Amino acid sequence: MSKNLPNMLESTIAKIREMVDVNSVIGEPITADGVTIIPISKVSVGFGGGGSDFVSRNVNKQENPFGGGVGGGVKVTPVAFLIVKDGSVRMLPVAAPANTTADRIVEQVPDLLDKVTAFIDSRSKKDGE
Repeated sequence: MSKNLPNMLESTIAKIREMVDVNSVIGEPITADGVTIIPISKVSVGFGGGGSDFVSRNVNKQENPFGGGVGGGVKVTPVAFLIVKDGSVRMLPVAAPANTTADRIVEQVPDLLDKVTAFIDSRSKKDGE
């Protein structure tokens, strides 16, 4: 077996490592007006390669000719944002828009619960005064 294929695979893996690091999954925090936003992504990596030694027509040659190739790819997909504000953390998912009424209702439930809780808290404070 030729020494070229392992070298090609190592070179491809090294290039993929250069492209993908921890900041590809958990992005750099962005801070503005007391709010910190941290992007979260999904990283998919794939690579493959193959090759073959061919029989040389030249009998005096020590090694047979080699033919092969290696390829790879990286896909980074945004998944969500972590929003940190006033000591609380909230996750804002990045998703396709809701297609049905039921999907839209499910998406609105967390916001509705936050509003109801805030309303009840404000009413409790007024009653306590």
